[in-house]
Amino acid sequence: MLGFLVRLLPFWVREPLLIVVGSVFGVRIMYLAARDHDRVAAGIGAVFLVFTAVRVHTVIRALRARRNPSPSASPDGAAVGAAAQTRIPAPAQAATGPRPGPAPAEKEPNAWGQAIAAVAVFGALGAALWVAPHVMPSEDKTPQPASCLDGEHEELPKAYKKTPKPVTGDELCKALNRPDLAELLGTPGENATTASGSSSTAPLTDGKVAQPEAEVKFDTYTVNVSATYNELTTGQYEKLMKTGGEQAVETVAVLGRPAVFSSDHTMRFEIDLGSGGSGGPVEQGPLARTLTVALDRDDRGGYYDITVWSESGALPDDSVLLGIAEKVLPTIPERAAR
Repeated sequence: MLGFLVRLLPFWVREPLLIVVGSVFGVRIMYLAARDHDRVAAGIGAVFLVFTAVRVHTVIRALRARRNPSPSASPDGAAVGAAAQTRIPAPAQAATGPRPGPAPAEKEPNAWGQAIAAVAVFGALGAALWVAPHVMPSEDKTPQPASCLDGEHEELPKAYKKTPKPVTGDELCKALNRPDLAELLGTPGENATTASGSSSTAPLTDGKVAQPEAEVKFDTYTVNVSATYNELTTGQYEKLMKTGGEQAVETVAVLGRPAVFSSDHTMRFEIDLGSGGSGGPVEQGPLARTLTVALDRDDRGGYYDITVWSESGALPDDSVLLGIAEKVLPTIPERAAR
């Protein structure tokens, strides 16, 4: 359709238009190809420039033909030459009276004026297209960090009603998904790819213990924070881990609260969404490092777990988890005294 419309244009408008468009696109594509070292783009730019050169040659030939018209080159010229060689006998000419003069030729449009006007208009259009990306504010294509979903209207399990002011998964997610979390992890410049929170209950408790959690994932590390509202103190929790054979247990203090470091492997499993509807076996995932911090200074039961792991199996220093705890925990709503 566009090609049909272009062919309807007069010659002295169509050809300058094609020259301007071809030269603008050709030079622009060649510039981008040289900057990005793209051979395919260079080939496309060369095609545009060759096309433009052909059109320029066509216009030059047309201008020369208009300057030096050849009678034998056009049908009109040949007819004029033949008419000039045909002589009307003198008597017939006298009988018929004076021969009427040639009809005045219609004034043709100025070819140079059309060409200059077309080049000026479309040259200005091409210049505007060229300059626009540098003048107009460019769209920010920087990936934006993931945000937490609004779970304020989520119906909470019954365990949350029986627990004094427990936090929700949404509140944990907002506290964990900090703008400086990647910097705290030692990977500044990374953006969170996913951020989520859930208000669930602790496993093996028949839904009686509230255990909200939140998770923020980066390209390098994944961070998970959970709050368990049970009667287990960090001291009892430490004894359970040592009884279970955990070796990398270290007792520390965070914000004046008792805390303990531990390590364990994550669990990895696959879900088959095909016709079979069965999942793969549960496998041992990468090693994770967890900092367990009491909910309050008196360690009256309940704790926060801050866990970090990566798909590669690499772990940050324990100081990273301490830094995250010191920044995140003060922003979590405090548990009511009891």
